Amino acid sequence: MFFLSLPIAEKILRPIIVYLFLIVGLRLAGKRELAQLNPFDLVVLLTLSNTVQNAIIGDDNSVTGGLIGAATLLVVNHWVVRYLYGHARIDRMVEGDPDVLVDHGVVRTDRLKKELITLAGLKSAAHKQGFASLDDVERAILDPSGTICFIAKRPTPESERHDQLLARLDQISAQLAALRS
Repeated sequence: MFFLSLPIAEKILRPIIVYLFLIVGLRLAGKRELAQLNPFDLVVLLTLSNTVQNAIIGDDNSVTGGLIGAATLLVVNHWVVRYLYGHARIDRMVEGDPDVLVDHGVVRTDRLKKELITLAGLKSAAHKQGFASLDDVERAILDPSGTICFIAKRPTPESERHDQLLARLDQISAQLAALRS
């Protein structure tokens, strides 16, 4: 149970290699894989973890070997995150740049296609953030983390109606003032 069938150096090197491979693989797969999970993406990520399990632990099924592999992944991830925190340029290279999906109210279908986001998926994300339709969106940006940030058109239809109501109230007040005098 605690006896290692592989050398400790190999137990440490295996998770590092798999970690680096997964970072590159997920980066190439696109931003959508990271946050906008549909059932198919979830299945891929779960089977991916099961697929690389043996590459991490090798022929060793000992508790000690599993703990060494897990600890190595946690430590390497900690080091990578700390390193990238101080090196914005490399962080941008690893994570990628934001992608503009809607610009000046115009949906950029070429960007949607590149990121494998359907128009229905974009509309759904807009609805979740309180937009009635994409007509209310001035700009939509897909962040490297996979989140879509929507920026409303200015002025919004609600604020236009509010301004019209205030202008009408001002007219009525002026008419009432004229009638009183």
